[in-house]
Amino acid sequence: MAVIKVLDEILANKIAAGEVVERCSSVVKELVENSIDAGSTEIKVELLESGTKEIKVIDNGKGMSEEDALLCFSRHATSKIYREEDLYRIGTLGFRGEALASIAAVSKITLSTSTGEIGTVVMMEGGKLLSTAKGDSRKGTIICVRELFFNTPARLKHLKSLYAELANITEYMNKLALSHPEIRFLLSNDGKEILKTDGSGQLLKVIHYIYGASIAKKMLEVHSSNADYEIDGYVSLPELHRSNRNGMITLVNGRIVRNQELNRYIQDAYHSYQPENRYPIVVLNITVDTSIVDVNIHPTKMDIKFGKQEELNQLVYNMIKEALKKKTLIPHIEKKEAVKETPKKIYEEITLSFDEVKEPEEPLMVNPDFIFEEEIEVHEDVPEKLPPLYPVGLVHGTYIICQNELGMYLIDQHAAKERINYEKVKEKLLHPKKESIALLFPLTLEYPTNEFVILKENFDLLREMNFDIDEFGINSVIIKAHPVWIPNEYEEDNIRKILETVIYREKNFDLQLFYDHVSATAACKMSIKANTNITLEEMDNLISDLRKCENPFNCPHGRPTVIYYSKQDLEKMFKRSGF
Repeated sequence: MAVIKVLDEILANKIAAGEVVERCSSVVKELVENSIDAGSTEIKVELLESGTKEIKVIDNGKGMSEEDALLCFSRHATSKIYREEDLYRIGTLGFRGEALASIAAVSKITLSTSTGEIGTVVMMEGGKLLSTAKGDSRKGTIICVRELFFNTPARLKHLKSLYAELANITEYMNKLALSHPEIRFLLSNDGKEILKTDGSGQLLKVIHYIYGASIAKKMLEVHSSNADYEIDGYVSLPELHRSNRNGMITLVNGRIVRNQELNRYIQDAYHSYQPENRYPIVVLNITVDTSIVDVNIHPTKMDIKFGKQEELNQLVYNMIKEALKKKTLIPHIEKKEAVKETPKKIYEEITLSFDEVKEPEEPLMVNPDFIFEEEIEVHEDVPEKLPPLYPVGLVHGTYIICQNELGMYLIDQHAAKERINYEKVKEKLLHPKKESIALLFPLTLEYPTNEFVILKENFDLLREMNFDIDEFGINSVIIKAHPVWIPNEYEEDNIRKILETVIYREKNFDLQLFYDHVSATAACKMSIKANTNITLEEMDNLISDLRKCENPFNCPHGRPTVIYYSKQDLEKMFKRSGF
């Protein structure tokens, strides 16, 4: 008797549902993406009890015939691809043909659809067809999913609280609205409107609807392209940042995607503009030929691989860097009228987070003799980005008060000096003399095979950094000399940290960013400390050096160096205007 048997179709669909339908937001995702693929210009999502009781999606797409309405619940039934070649040029959000069969297997579904003629109503329960009937001729589709996981109690028990489920649905709907500003979206829960966009096609308007006017005003429009990629979207000013990566939204041909490598380059573009462990708000839509991306990696279709990842990384990095360089980034402190605060809805505070590898946080030691062995001039040819500022005093030995015809400025003297020293040290690191210090006793380090292979591939990079490094036996390296900026007595600890950083980054190790980190550490140690009184002449010299910096607006750790109060704001605060 045969032990191996072909699974019953309903059981197979329940197993597939374990991958495709994880929670209420998974159902919303699959249904709304189907509506988008159907050419809808208006999509409504109506929830009861955060979707745990009912999820209804109403669209005005092309609809389905009676035959298709019945066939769509079959496993691997799809209108998106027909041939094997289509798999390599996927232009729709869905294509697997698993979603509706999987959802139907673990819920009760009513489907009403029409192409503009006599419609069809199909009712399913637990994957079984209950009835088929004629429906109205309204063009489009209405699909209602009730009692999700009613027949899979283990999965039902693992649903989160109503607020958490609603938070996940809201977050995904926000991202869908950002990816398709030309579609009018409406999301409601228990009759209360949560999201509404106008379908005007203006991305900044959607950002306004989702994040509010204050954030929309602080977004910079960006655009860049090369032979393979075209990128459009908005990035936030450095003063606008969040504690998690959920505001970093990347879209590929209108599809919401996750790509950790690309996100890292976006973060790197903000390096030294924002504090560590803070993240910008970014909405970037990448248009690319479907033949050089692969979305067929995971059933959720959110993970993606790019055929020319490095070119895309550099394009995004340079685009954001250029946008930030062109902007005057002095935070403007405005006088705001007092408003009565209303309690925030709990679901707005709950956000999804995807596991990402954390980078090493231990600081490197820097040799002070390397810093002070010679004075480095600030480049005189860098265009001045700060207006002329005239110091008039010092508060608490920390904040320089300046003025000009526009208003009043406060400069954090430590942050400003950090920025000046950072750019000096970084210039020296990027254009070093080919000097190194020989170790009295060569250092031998052993690594696991996988890490040793990565190190060996990066020997040229390490030698460029002035390490004398070679292979030494099985899975071992020997280091005979190191860069001059590594201090005595800390050689081994620093060398280990540097090699670990190279291994962690693998092929994506960026020497310039590494030197950024070293420069920031050195600059902090060199700079004027808080509560240190300096003369007006010293203030003037500090401001002069700051104005020559490439980025005079932030210290290397992302804190602002200067904040601004306009003359009008000062008059408002002292009640000298508006009367």
